[in-house]
Amino acid sequence: MASIGFIGLGNMGLPMIKNLIKAGHSLKTFDLSADAQESAKSEGAENGLSVADTAKGVDTIITMVPAGPHVKVVYLGDEGIISNAQDGTLLIDCSTIDVASAREVASVAASKGFEMVDAPVSGGVGGAEAGTLTFMVGGEKAAFDKAEPILDIMGGKIVHCGGAGNGEAVKICNNMMLAISMIGVSEAFALGRKLGLEDQTLFDVMGTSSGQCWSLNSYCPVPGPVLTSPANNDYKPGFAADMMLKDIKLSQTAANDMGMETPLGKLSEELYSKLSKNGGGELDFSAIFKLLNSEI
Repeated sequence: MASIGFIGLGNMGLPMIKNLIKAGHSLKTFDLSADAQESAKSEGAENGLSVADTAKGVDTIITMVPAGPHVKVVYLGDEGIISNAQDGTLLIDCSTIDVASAREVASVAASKGFEMVDAPVSGGVGGAEAGTLTFMVGGEKAAFDKAEPILDIMGGKIVHCGGAGNGEAVKICNNMMLAISMIGVSEAFALGRKLGLEDQTLFDVMGTSSGQCWSLNSYCPVPGPVLTSPANNDYKPGFAADMMLKDIKLSQTAANDMGMETPLGKLSEELYSKLSKNGGGELDFSAIFKLLNSEI
């Protein structure tokens, strides 16, 4: 069994460590939140005193922190992972961050002799709890092969996407597309209501015709047609609108870095920013329907 250091015990990190502990691995964890540390301890983890302390004496380190600057703080510098991990430690960053930061940290890790992968996830808190997350993994094939058995405990699908940063690139492209499709589905339902259509009637037609997509068939943004969708639970996330906004912003940063325009991605950022400013940031991202239907 592996000895794993895990840094970042938020909504995703805590259920991820539970699955690793259930699989028999020993966990040493760190989070700035004392409550999160206590929760991890109650599950059987040893609490690290700091990032540096958590990086010592383990053979694998997993991080799940909010953004690129946090990843740089956690990995780089005298108190970071790279300066304190033992030789041969495998580094796995599951944070969703900008591609440039992911590649920068991976480059520093490689220069110090560490194997590292970026492995952002899809599947939300439910997937983390069930151990069915999708991992999009960037890094050298040898590092991926070492990381895959660990990721397999927490995920249902693990995909090697290519070199360093490519996991992040796939994640932000996917979520930009998801945001765009959810806006399109929501606009269709909002217009349908104005035209006097029942939601179920519109769903029955679109769900079996050329308009069908995951945002419609599996995650319908109006109450009724798909009983398991957040729309039938007062739009409780799920995947919060503010988290979607973060990912869309990452897509726009990447597009700018590449010198290209993504007009629908840009519009998606504007609409989700408005939803957040109007008080809907903590709702599921499918609550964009409420904005487009003038309910929020």
